[in-house]
Amino acid sequence: MADTVERTRGGWLLKPTVTLAPLDVGRAERELAEIADAASEDSLARVAKLLTAKSPDRDFLGAVFDLSPFLRDLARRRPSMLDALFDRGVEERLAAIVTEIGRSGLVPDLTEPALMASLRERKTEAHFLIALADLAGEADTQATVRRLSRLADACVDAASDFLLRDAHRQGKLSLADPENPAKGSGWILLGMGKLGARELNFSSDIDLISFFDPERPAIIDPSDATDLFSRLTRRLVRILQDRTEHGYVFRTDLRLRPDPGSTPLAIPVLAALNYYEGRGQNWERAAMIKARPMAGDIEAGTAFLKELQPYVWRKYMDYAAIADVHSIKRQIHAHKGHGEIAVRGHNVKLGRGGIREIEFFVQTQQLIAGGRFPELRGRETVAMLAELAKRNWITAEARDALTRQYWFLRRVEHAIQMVADEQTHTLPEDDEGLERIAHMLAFADAESFSHAFRASLQQVEAHYAALFEAAPELSSGVGNLVFTGDVDDPDTLQTLHRLGFQRPSDICRVIRSWHFGRYRVTRSAEARERLTELTPALLEAFGKTRRADEALMRFDEFLAGLPAGVQLFSLLQSNPALLRLLATIMGAAPRLAAVITRRPHVFDGLLDPALLTELPNRAYLAARLAAFLEGERAYEDVLDRLRIFASEQKFLIGVRLLAGSIDAARAGKAFSDLADLTIGAALEAVEAEFSIRHGRVRGGRIVLLGMGKLGSRELTAGSDVDLILLYDHDTDAEESDGDKPLAPSHYFSRLTQRLIAAVSAPTAEGVLYELDLRLRPSGNKGPVATHVEAFRKYQRQDAWTWEQMALTRARAIAGEPELAAEIDAEVAAILALPRDAAKVRAEAAEMRTLIEEEKPPRDLWDIKLVPGGLIDLEFIAQVATLTGQVEGEGRTANTAETLARLAPAFADGSTRQDLVRAWSLYLALMQIIRLCLDSPFDRKDVPPGLADLLLTATDLPDFSVLEAHLKEMAGEVRGIFGRLLKKRK
Repeated sequence: MADTVERTRGGWLLKPTVTLAPLDVGRAERELAEIADAASEDSLARVAKLLTAKSPDRDFLGAVFDLSPFLRDLARRRPSMLDALFDRGVEERLAAIVTEIGRSGLVPDLTEPALMASLRERKTEAHFLIALADLAGEADTQATVRRLSRLADACVDAASDFLLRDAHRQGKLSLADPENPAKGSGWILLGMGKLGARELNFSSDIDLISFFDPERPAIIDPSDATDLFSRLTRRLVRILQDRTEHGYVFRTDLRLRPDPGSTPLAIPVLAALNYYEGRGQNWERAAMIKARPMAGDIEAGTAFLKELQPYVWRKYMDYAAIADVHSIKRQIHAHKGHGEIAVRGHNVKLGRGGIREIEFFVQTQQLIAGGRFPELRGRETVAMLAELAKRNWITAEARDALTRQYWFLRRVEHAIQMVADEQTHTLPEDDEGLERIAHMLAFADAESFSHAFRASLQQVEAHYAALFEAAPELSSGVGNLVFTGDVDDPDTLQTLHRLGFQRPSDICRVIRSWHFGRYRVTRSAEARERLTELTPALLEAFGKTRRADEALMRFDEFLAGLPAGVQLFSLLQSNPALLRLLATIMGAAPRLAAVITRRPHVFDGLLDPALLTELPNRAYLAARLAAFLEGERAYEDVLDRLRIFASEQKFLIGVRLLAGSIDAARAGKAFSDLADLTIGAALEAVEAEFSIRHGRVRGGRIVLLGMGKLGSRELTAGSDVDLILLYDHDTDAEESDGDKPLAPSHYFSRLTQRLIAAVSAPTAEGVLYELDLRLRPSGNKGPVATHVEAFRKYQRQDAWTWEQMALTRARAIAGEPELAAEIDAEVAAILALPRDAAKVRAEAAEMRTLIEEEKPPRDLWDIKLVPGGLIDLEFIAQVATLTGQVEGEGRTANTAETLARLAPAFADGSTRQDLVRAWSLYLALMQIIRLCLDSPFDRKDVPPGLADLLLTATDLPDFSVLEAHLKEMAGEVRGIFGRLLKKRK
């Protein structure tokens, strides 16, 4: 008692060692006052006083609650978590919480819902305290990741203990000691990834693999064991992951198990060992480095990993596997050193100079040498950097620099996630968002943070490059490559076959044609000389695409269309990054390859060193378009130049997406901005040309209303464009004032036809965009141009529900600015009209059923049509908009933003997060597939390079894991769709 009184007298026991500043002092004061009121209502006088009396602790909390809406909301809901720190320090309180969690799985007669509530309450408090201690500087990042990992261990342990005791009570297992249920149970739970290494991040999923040993004494019926432990595993995931009114414990991922698309959730150890030894891949070897028995039968788990050692740790230096190891995490650093690194929107985990580069190098060296040096078999990244330096695999300077930057980047990652408890690794693109992260990390402003962050990335990137350059060479050279004469050289055929070419004789013939100067590009002696020097690197790069013959044939077509080659060959020779990118396009992206083959000039854009650092936003594209169209030009010339500009910029946006310098959402916005600008410029050209003959209608104004993916700024590389052309004019205008006057309705209809031709008619430079005007009032039956008043009247009185759902994505993209603002305001007003919510939901659900019947999906990869796919997400967003279930200021046409802003009464926070995560996954896959392929995605014929790109975009290690993830995500979305649209009354 005396001890408690003494501690209370000492005040609040978390003492910040850093000074944080809020973004908005006034807002911080209001937030503190609200939380103080909540504390007073709960009779927490100490907390109320802490939050009202001036002190450094109060200033710290004011800054934290202003910078992190997530932590602010937790404090408002449960101010008692702050009160606990008057009696115990953070470490002591966390230890008590972990102990309480550990005991919760052993409470007699505890029900599953009660356990779920208990785990969520305690995990929330621990999460809150860990964040406060991290931001206060009380704990360094290493302590933070250990605390998070210890918390996850305790939660999984408690849930598995509860489930084992429940199985024992039901007579499914015979536990030796129900008070120590895991011992001898045979249930092995391996923590993988960051959980296995005790390096969890703040909002991390946890990766688990569930095995069982049917020989353990607790198992009554080995023949039923697969079903039993699979059911227990499914329940374990539900206990940890399901969102309830108390939140969730940890999102749980089981997809690292062997062949996740076709194996049960729990796998017998013998089957697992057979799989790894017979079919296991190098990424699975790498994953097993961090595997740790962290719950269940620890003894059985340890024995399993010991049996697996010969598979993970090869006896001899495993240089032969390095080429495959490079694809473990699909670290395609095709543009190392290619210009400055952009800070805004940078992915701190996967981007250039990021956390993954450090982890990837360490794991690679472990796989090479861990078989001979047991001390290199550790799970923790930083500890292994120290071991590598001790064995002189890296310098002490590299160890110190990478250790320092690893913890700095992990701190940045935590700050990004603490804002809203979202598993994201990407820095904000907006000014306020970046300033917020800077303040959370105790920087004065975004500029000083950006400077330190960029320096950190550059240091990591430099060491990463040096480390791989210092690594032993895979081979002492490509081998014989002789392409002179008319007869194939036998050694060359062998070399080509070894590089991955299936038809070496055909390849010899193609390359001989280059050397004979049969194309314009190789007619000069200098060009042929440069190409000869480049050929070994070219063949090696194409060989790595795993569709070597196709890639080289596409490159041959590309060469055939080039006017000259010396500059290109010199550039490729001096820039291996560009060569790898070219090989990726030729091997993985037939659509892009066709673009550069038909229009080689688009490749010129790659010569810009700033390409990957300048975000292709509206201002960037507008400035380049203005420069490209500068000067007096004939009408046809303007249309051709628009096509040239659009094809080049689409290609360059696609290249940025392939290189990872922009993500799928940013690509969607860039493709949409490009369409806005070029179609807007085409409209201006058409109006000017049309007026020469027909004059103008008095007071005439036009606006183009973007619909569908253009309106929501989610265009892909191959999207058609949905438009409605709206016009207005003076009421007394009877006809235009030109040599060939036309009545207003006829005038604007004819002008619209001219616009369609200007944009969609093929010229020598191709098509600008395929236009679709069927979303106008009355569809194809109505006039192609719609008067503003007719549009208003139709939408307010006659529009079907599906038409109003389509209107949720409408956005004025071009035309007269004042009318554009009026139309946007009118659309917002129409969408805000009161509606019968149940009727809207029922009609949307009925429409979705009809689409499924009339257009069934081809397979899981028909991401738009598959149940739980894109259409389900779009319908949820559109119904929410029409029924007033979207929060926040202003209307948004963007699906992802709508899903993120769904009202709590419509979808709780966890559902919102699940929907946004699903949208992000689908968008990432769709953008890359549409960028690379002209034809539908065929699972049986995926170019390996495209598979790699999809894995890079989703940060998954293997295609079967991606398919399992996609299937699981579609199932979750379909369930949510049913809850939100079908079952509500």
